[in-house]
Amino acid sequence: MFSWFRTDIIIEYWPLFMQGLVTTLQLTLIGIFFGTVLGLFLGLGKIARIERGPWRWPVQLFVRLPSQIYIGFFRGTPLFVQILLIHFALVPLLIHPEDGLLISGDMALYLKREYGALISGALALSLNSAAYIAEIFRAGIQSIDRGQFEAARSLGLGYFHTMKSVIIPQAFRRMLPPLGNEAITLLKDSSLVSAIGLAELAYAARTAAGAYARYWEPYLFISLIYLIITLGMSFVVHRLEKRYQST
Repeated sequence: MFSWFRTDIIIEYWPLFMQGLVTTLQLTLIGIFFGTVLGLFLGLGKIARIERGPWRWPVQLFVRLPSQIYIGFFRGTPLFVQILLIHFALVPLLIHPEDGLLISGDMALYLKREYGALISGALALSLNSAAYIAEIFRAGIQSIDRGQFEAARSLGLGYFHTMKSVIIPQAFRRMLPPLGNEAITLLKDSSLVSAIGLAELAYAARTAAGAYARYWEPYLFISLIYLIITLGMSFVVHRLEKRYQST
């Protein structure tokens, strides 16, 4: 029945597929971690507001407005374009053997040669996911009744202590489903970084398909891998939801 499916192609390129799987998981984990950390600050920045006093306009101009611009840019432009922009423009500006703004010299040469595509891919996915996660945090925080915030402040808690101990723990339960969806989306979007030559799953499939001019085997195989991982992530998110709902 499946005689048309050439398993020898999968077996021959098995090491490349496994390397691609490891790279895909690395990109996803890095994107989720840094996207969540940055997204939290961006989400808080977008809802930062001081009604009156000398800090009203500085907060508006230097906290809220930059957060809105950042979120708008990364949500309003294609991820594929962002990957190319970061790989060919931003990273060479920051890491360059001669005049890198962050790293230069032999270290920059080594990083670009060995990890250039990985750094660009991880940075692009992290920055992009941060914009979407920021909106998840914003919506989750704003869904909590304002009276709880005011009650915590009336008890003498500061702004950050109120957020950390009262608001965010409650909002996190409501954030779990969209955060899980964002993690799954990030996993699938990681295939776009194959455009800059990073050997992840899509890159491995493209290499095998190009060698044999056969497309069913490699692309069905990586589709199965993506499906297994996304189902696993959905199961974990569902279990976490049930756990938090029961507490």
